[in-house]
Amino acid sequence: VLKKKLEKAKPIKCGTFGATSLQQRYLATGDFGGNLNIWNLEAPEIPVYSVKGHKEIINSIDGVGGLGIGEGAPEIVTGSRDGTVKVWDPRQKDTPVANMEPVQGESKRDCWTVAFGNAYNQEERVVCAGYDNGDIKLFDLKTMSLRWETNIKNGVCSVEFDRKDVNMNKLVATSLEGKFHVFDMRTQHPTKGFASVSEKVQKSTIWQVRHLPQNRDIFMTSGGAGSLHLWKYEYPAQRSKKDSEGAEMGVAGSVSLLQNVTLSTQPISSLDWSPDKKGLCVCGAFDQTVRVLIVTRLNRI
Repeated sequence: VLKKKLEKAKPIKCGTFGATSLQQRYLATGDFGGNLNIWNLEAPEIPVYSVKGHKEIINSIDGVGGLGIGEGAPEIVTGSRDGTVKVWDPRQKDTPVANMEPVQGESKRDCWTVAFGNAYNQEERVVCAGYDNGDIKLFDLKTMSLRWETNIKNGVCSVEFDRKDVNMNKLVATSLEGKFHVFDMRTQHPTKGFASVSEKVQKSTIWQVRHLPQNRDIFMTSGGAGSLHLWKYEYPAQRSKKDSEGAEMGVAGSVSLLQNVTLSTQPISSLDWSPDKKGLCVCGAFDQTVRVLIVTRLNRI
């Protein structure tokens, strides 16, 4: 049942409830004009917070933290076509608390996706960003430095940690040409970084990845061919080993396909799980249809 319909001057590209409690339900959105707005859906005429965050379109947004919804400050991260990734605290007006931009002389890349992680206490927090050229960058907000970077050779459409509010465990990155990568984030080797396993799903883009909130080893990918794929990650017998020089390096596990379904002839571009009803999910597609689905038998996996 449609409760309310709203229209805003600028088209909205992305949104998140991540920096607000389920009771408050404030929606943070990024639009085509580079504006970050936070809306109270009970009184959505005027935003409760608004800032011209970027020079160009905000492609991706994520939120984390605050009282009762994880550790640390309630923060929102935005990634834009202007090449910058910015972290905002809605309690601070107009200026971001962190701004990750290309160093001088480095060409700016279109940032397609951002995600928070490692927010397990008041101090620790990271942001992962994926770019149009295949770059993945991990920014440490505690030290305000670039902690790790790699390249998956194709535009990065979506990144997500299996959970934001625990010690970094796993990260999934999906790409333009139908491949996804699972990085084991528990052990970082000084030169080789994080161990990973990749899987080719289809020839079309994997638009999004979302982990099941009740079981972080299960995740769903949504595809350009109008399909959804449900995956399970299996850990190796040992998650780390020592290299020839005695440094710890991670060991990647494996992924297995549990189920897949084709719902549309158009790409499924967005997807989310219910935080309290296990298996309930919603997805949106280019055919202008919102579908609500239930995945059963998840208790048996």
